[in-house]
Amino acid sequence: MHREGLIDVGDVALYVRCLGAPELPPLLVVHGGPSWDHSYLLPAVGMLADIRRVILLDLRGCGRSSRDLPIAAYGHELAAEDLSRLIDRLGYESVDILGFSYGGALALRLLDRHPRQVRRLVLASASGYGATDLDPVLDAERARRAGAGPDFGDPRLDPLTRTREDALNSAALHVWDLGLVPAWRRVLANVRFSGDWLPPYEAGLLGPARPADSAAILRRDRKPTLILHGEKDLGFPLTAAERLHSAAPHTELAVIRNAAHMAHFERPEEWVGQLRRFLSA
Repeated sequence: MHREGLIDVGDVALYVRCLGAPELPPLLVVHGGPSWDHSYLLPAVGMLADIRRVILLDLRGCGRSSRDLPIAAYGHELAAEDLSRLIDRLGYESVDILGFSYGGALALRLLDRHPRQVRRLVLASASGYGATDLDPVLDAERARRAGAGPDFGDPRLDPLTRTREDALNSAALHVWDLGLVPAWRRVLANVRFSGDWLPPYEAGLLGPARPADSAAILRRDRKPTLILHGEKDLGFPLTAAERLHSAAPHTELAVIRNAAHMAHFERPEEWVGQLRRFLSA
């Protein structure tokens, strides 16, 4: 069964799309960006609708959720609290949660503040650490690919245009197989980007997205956790995922070979297969 629409969670309304039978266990999927929407994850996570009630949302200031908010209304803690309120509004005591990229930071914040609402956790293409944990080989490849396209950081452009063009022109950083770049750009062409999060970010109002000690949060609650990561991720290197797994050894680490940040797009069957195995255990 399919349902979509706006759900009021307090000071904002979140656009929510549900797939799968209502009686199935819930899987809440949190997109990255944050100035993207959930659509780029839909084809992959939709394949789980036979075993989960898949719930996708657009974060505040994103997609079809509440937009054009006051600058102080954009923050990581606020976005994480939206997730908690959404779980309540949907009538669930706890959910499985998949946080993709930036969404992984929000999932960790939710676990930190509301551990009872999290049943299982998937950190997909996410990192528990900052930019200091780099892979020198992949960093050199990142620099080579980043130099292949124009710089759209021109502050004279409006935030929405800058966000959209940055995503399109960073496509070669997000997929490992360069032959897939045109197909990935076609996916991006259908994403409802927003520029809402860019002004508070550039004003220095947001701070680090991830909690101060992600590993400690994972060790404290010991929820079943899957760290699902592309081997060739050029943004959050695999070494960071391995470090988090070592620091929280109850977690599982599944590596998608020859895939970068958008491993769900490059290797969808393998990516979904790892999720299906983990969620069915």
